[in-house]
Amino acid sequence: MAVLVEAISAITRRDAINAKYPGGWDAFVSAVPNATLCFDDRIARVGFMIPHDVELFIDRLTQSRLTFLADGKAQDIAVADQQRGLTAECEWLEFGRFPFGSEGGKVSACWFFDGPRLAAGVHLSGKSMDLATPPDWSFEGSLSDRFGFVPNGQEDERLEFLRKEDGVDVFLDRETGKEVCVGRNN
Repeated sequence: MAVLVEAISAITRRDAINAKYPGGWDAFVSAVPNATLCFDDRIARVGFMIPHDVELFIDRLTQSRLTFLADGKAQDIAVADQQRGLTAECEWLEFGRFPFGSEGGKVSACWFFDGPRLAAGVHLSGKSMDLATPPDWSFEGSLSDRFGFVPNGQEDERLEFLRKEDGVDVFLDRETGKEVCVGRNN
C-alpha cells in the first residue's frame, strides 16, 4: 500500500511510533494537527502547505523521541515534496508519481520498501498498490488535481489575505486572480 503525498508531507514509520512515541499510535493520532493523516500498516503521512508548519510538526515528533535525520539520512521520519519527492536520502521509503483516474490525472505517493535495490529508479513490491488517502479526500479539486505553488519570499507580493474560513486562511493570488486556501496548524 502507498500513502498520498500532497504539498509537503511528513512520513513516519509506524514501528517507530509504536516503539518510541509516548502513548504509541493513539497518542500520535491525537497529536496530528490537521485532517490530512493517512496511513497503512507501515507508514503514516501528515500533510502541510507551508514549510514552517512541517518543521513545527517534526520538532514535536523529535521531542517525543522519534529521530528525523542522522548522517543526512531519514530515520523514523522522512519529508516528501509533492513535486520533487523525498527531501533527504531514505533507505526505507520510495516516492513516485502515478496515473490516477480516467482523465489523465496523477498523484504523488510514498510507500515503505525494504527490499533489494538492484538499480536506480522506483522500486515496487508488485505491479499495483492501493493508495491510502485522508478521510473525505477526492481527486477533484485536490492539490493533486490543481497544484499551485508560491515560492518562499514571494508570499507578500503575490498573496493578499482575504479571510479566515473554517481554520483555513484564504488569499487572493494577484498573479492568477484566483482564491488560494492555505491550511495552517493551530
